[in-house]
Order: sequence, then structure tokens, then C-alpha cells
Amino acid sequence: MNVRLKYSIWLALVFAGIVAVIAASAAFMAAGLPDAEYRLLLRIVDERAQTLGLAAALLLVACAALLGWVFRNYITALRALAEQTRIVFTANPEHRVPVRGAAELSDLAATINRLADAYHRLQRDLEVRVGQSNARLEEERNRLAALMSELSEGVLLCNAEGRILLYNEKAKALFGAGAQAPGARQGLVGLGRSVFALLDRDQVAHALDKLQSGLDQGVEYPATRFITNAVSGALIKVQMAPFLSAGGRIAGMVLTLEDVTELMDREAQRRSLLRAFAAGVRAPMASLRAAAENLASFPEMNEARRVQFTEIVAAESRQVSAMINEALSEYADALKAGLALEDMRATDLLSVARRRIEAMFSLPCALEQVAEDIWLKVDSFALVEALAYLAGRLREDYGVRSIGLRAATNGRFAEIDLLWSGAIVGSDALALWETEPMQIGAQHTPLTLKDVLERHGGEVWVQSHKTSHTAWFRLLLPLGAPAAQSPRRSSSADARPEYYDFDLFRYADAVQGLAERKLADLHYTVFDTETTGLEPSAGDEIISLGAVRIVNARLLKREVFEQLVDPQRPVGTASSRIHGIEAQALAGQPTIGEVLPQFHRFCEDTVLVAHNAAFDMRFLELKEAATGVRFTQPVLDTLLLSVIVHPSQEGHHLEAVAERLGVSVVGRHTALGDALVTGEIFLRLLPLLAEHGIVTLGQALDASRETYLARLQY
Repeated sequence: MNVRLKYSIWLALVFAGIVAVIAASAAFMAAGLPDAEYRLLLRIVDERAQTLGLAAALLLVACAALLGWVFRNYITALRALAEQTRIVFTANPEHRVPVRGAAELSDLAATINRLADAYHRLQRDLEVRVGQSNARLEEERNRLAALMSELSEGVLLCNAEGRILLYNEKAKALFGAGAQAPGARQGLVGLGRSVFALLDRDQVAHALDKLQSGLDQGVEYPATRFITNAVSGALIKVQMAPFLSAGGRIAGMVLTLEDVTELMDREAQRRSLLRAFAAGVRAPMASLRAAAENLASFPEMNEARRVQFTEIVAAESRQVSAMINEALSEYADALKAGLALEDMRATDLLSVARRRIEAMFSLPCALEQVAEDIWLKVDSFALVEALAYLAGRLREDYGVRSIGLRAATNGRFAEIDLLWSGAIVGSDALALWETEPMQIGAQHTPLTLKDVLERHGGEVWVQSHKTSHTAWFRLLLPLGAPAAQSPRRSSSADARPEYYDFDLFRYADAVQGLAERKLADLHYTVFDTETTGLEPSAGDEIISLGAVRIVNARLLKREVFEQLVDPQRPVGTASSRIHGIEAQALAGQPTIGEVLPQFHRFCEDTVLVAHNAAFDMRFLELKEAATGVRFTQPVLDTLLLSVIVHPSQEGHHLEAVAERLGVSVVGRHTALGDALVTGEIFLRLLPLLAEHGIVTLGQALDASRETYLARLQY
């Protein structure tokens, strides 16, 4: 019951009770008086009516003051004490109730604080023990997270309803590139999101049908694959395998993703080249065949006709030869364009080259000690083939029976040497070898040594040392950068990326009956805006929009939306002093018409959460007509939720609620900073709401509507 209403009822009851006692006492005394005295008493009461009325008013004031003191020092104080105690035992164990009020309440508050200290110590001990018990599990999770981040392929793990339970950065990059507004940091991949926003639903359903068919036929490890388009326009090859529940049914799916756009382009280029070559040689080959058949069929033909047919054969042969050379050149260009350079240690490259040379030519190859810190940016396959090609030419043309490999640095370059003894190789021979297609044993390639070196930005020459009778080919290549080490993941929840959340297995999609869903089971988007002013209906505009997602009662600090917005109007000086955003920072930023569709995509299938949500939602509602974007999902307001759980506390602005619940305020008056603080507050309000019997979304919305602050309008 409302405190004011309770106070009014008690005041009425106390005042009426006192008046009733006085009236009853007077009536009892008057009942035994003689008639003359009774009439005299009535005349006195009539004459003193104003005085009695004033006395009744004074009595009412005295009752109000006395009852107000009782309520203030006991009733309201007890309620506030209970609210403060609930904070300690549900939201913020470090919070302590203030020791003030009547002596009895002060003593009670001190006792509660001593119990809170004991509870906090017990909780810390329990957390230590739980942490120790979970150490091995956490280690396994970290191993999984590290493994996922290092994979060269994208990986998604989804439950049976298509909700994403796990992903790595490669998957996020594959699908997120084409879906972001300029400067935005959000993507479509995230925990709890639907995989059907990334992949065609029919393709996934068909793949699941194939997997189920395989299981029905007794296949132990069924798998299927398909190719689809990503939002970025890339072609993605998807390989899908199921994982099963304890009952043997498909509980979810593992998808590995690979960008095959370049591969498909190369394949298309190769097919186009083959078609063009086949079409081009058809006519010359027909002429060749006709001329050859005539020469074979008429050996007695005169000399003039024989010369004519011979010239046809020669001309058409030259044309076919030219077409073959042109096709090979185009194929070589395609191969060169496909060379992928990557950072690699010189010692690893030379080790591979030694094994290749020894395997192909049975040629002993010595590998000198190479510094571990020499890194090259190379296509390892092409460069190993080039070294093997040179080794093969030395063996075949000059009879070299052993070689060596070494590497050193020279400024910004690395020197790769292929050494041998005895034979002298001239520069003219090397120049010839550079331009010929490389042949290694029985393997042929249209690429030349010069092609490989040009692609790497390198050079090659021959050097010799007369005293030791040794010579070497020196390949000069630019140095590469050491491979970046993946940062160690902290064990703290704030620092570790939220790549996985296996608790999502417990939840199925439930679009219907959202109001009956438990608050702890829902997914949320907590958002905040910064604006040019405080009057949306008077033309003020959004200049910054920030949001963060909550999935499975966890704040995902890596899945955020943050975007500055060009308001296309001046920013008020008073507003700039609050949020620090100047007009210069907004120049060139996307407009609200570009940003809102992206934000709508980011928060789809979630409940919106904001502090003083009526203010932020008014800005969004006013843009519906202009942008065509409408936010129809439920909205929870942490301002109203705070009033629900702490009706007796003073102050429900963001800083006051954060301080009460033990939430650190960082990045205040930035859209993303305030969204993060609001998200932390919302999570700490959930157990307090449960203490009030509010556990479902419908109950939270109904309770919010009943608060007096719900009448705020903008």
C-alpha cells in the first residue's frame, strides 16, 4: 500500500478514535445529570462550539504531527531499512544500511550491518571455493575460446532453433562486413541471434533434412555442405554437421564457413579461358586436318599444290602455337594474381625447401643455422618451387651433387642463398632460367622464376667465392613482420570476449506469449541517446546512439552499437557541455535515416531497455515517418523499475541508482557508456524485482505502468 495512503488512513483512524473516546466520555457523564444541569451543559457546548472546533483542529494537528513522527522514525524508516537490506542480500553485498533514526532502529541497522559483514565474508569464501572448483572448467573454456579465435575458418554453433551459441571472429568478419553503417561497430553475428538472419532458411532446412536422413540411415557422422551468399556479397562455403541430444535427436548444428569468392572467380576465369581456347583452335585445326588429309590422299599432286597445302599447314600451325602461348600466358597471369603472401619464418621456409629438393632430386641439401627472428612475406609454395627449380637446373645442367641453403638480413631485406661447390654458372644462364616456365621433375607450370620474384618484389643474381670454389644464387626479398601473437585472455568476465554461452541450449524460440516469459530468460538491447537538447517534440535531434546486448542474464560488452549521427542542425552549447560532442565531430557522420535501420537490425528479437526510456523512445517515434523504421518490441525502463523496488528511497536518476546498487559509473554522458551502466543496473534490479514477486515481462510492464513516474511525457 502507498505510504501516503497508509498515513492518511491511520491519521483518520487515530483522530476519529480520540474524538470518539472524548464524545463517549462526555455522553457518559451527561447521562447522569439532572435535566436542568443537562440543558445548561448543552447551552455551554453550543456557546463554545467555535472553541471546541478549534480544539478539534488542534487535536488533528497534534495527531498528524505525532503520527508523522512515528511514521518517519518507525514505519517509513522500517520500510527503507527493509529496502536497503534487500540491496545487501540480492544486488550489492558491499552495500551497508545507514545507521540513523530512532535508537531502536539504529541498533537494528547496526545489527543488520554486522550480519551483512558476516554474509559478505561467507559469500567471499564461497566464491573462492566455487572458483577453485570451476578452475578446470574455465581452463577448458579458455582453450576452446583460444582454439576458436585461431581457426582460419569461420565457425558457428547453433541450437536446434537456429540461435547462435558460439562463434569466432572469422565468422563475424565474414558476415559483418556488409551489414555495418559507416563507423559503426556492430555486426549481425552475436550470441542468441538467429542464424537465419545470415543464411537462407530454406538452404539450412534442406541441409538439416539431409543430416536427419543420414542419421535415419545409420550414418554415424553425417555432414553436408552448400554455398551461399553473405550480406557482404561474398560467396561462403558452409559445411554443416549435427550434434545430438541424449535422446539421439538433432540438438543443434556446427557450421564451418569459408570465403570461396576468389576461388570461384579463378575457376570461372579458368573455364572461360578453356572455352575461348577451344573456340579459337577449332578453325585452325580444321584447316590443318584438311591440308594434311589432302597431302596424304594425293601424293601425285603437282608441286604448286603441294607447296600451297604445306604453307597452309605451316601458317595454321603457327596460329595454333601462338594461341597456346597466349592461353598459357593468361593462365600464368591468373596464377600470379592468385599468389597469396603471408608472413613466415625464414628457417621454416628453408626447412620445407630442403625436404622438397631432397625428395624430388635425391640431392643432399644442407641447412645452415638461421636466426629465428628472420621473417619473410612470401607465398611459401611458389618460393619453395622456385628454389627447387634452381636446384634441379644445377643438377641437370651442371652436375651439382650437393647444395646448401642459408638466410641473413641486409637492412630491410632478407638474403636467401642457394649454395653449391665446383661448377661455375654464368649470369647469362640465370637470365635464361628466369624467363623459362619452371619444370620440376615431371611437373610443369607456366609460371617463371621471374614471375615469382616480381610478385614478391624480389631480385636474384649469382655470386661466387673463388678461394673456396663456392657459388650461390642470392634471392633478395623484403622482410616480413613477425606473426602477431594472440593476446592472452584474462580470466575476468569484463576482459574475455563473449564467444560462447552454452546455457542458451536451455531456451527455445518463443515468439508467442512473450509477456509470460521470465525476465531472466529474455534477450535485451540496452540503449541510450545523446541529443542536441531536451525537447524532442520541439525539433531536437539524436547526435549519438549507443547500445549493448544482454543474453542469458550476461552483459556482452563486445557486442555493442556505437554511432555518431549528423543532426543536420546546430548543437546547443548547454547540451555540448554535458556530453562533450562538438559540431565538428558530427560533420560527415551518417544521418539518422542511415543509422536507425542499422540499429533496428541490431536490436531485433530483443526487449529494449533504457533509463528514462520515455525520453529516448520519443526521439525514435518521431522518426518513424521519415525513416520507415518502427520499434515495436516491449520497452523496460530502469527508472521505473527502481521506483518499484525502492519506493522509499530518494533519487532515481542514473547516478543515484548506480551508487545504491554498487555499479561503477564510467563514460557518463556518452551513449555507449550510459548504456553499459544501465545494463549493469538492470541486471542488479532483476533479483530485487523477484523479491517483489515480479518475475515475468508482463508483470514488470504492469508494475511499471502503476508507478507515478510513468506519467512522464516528452
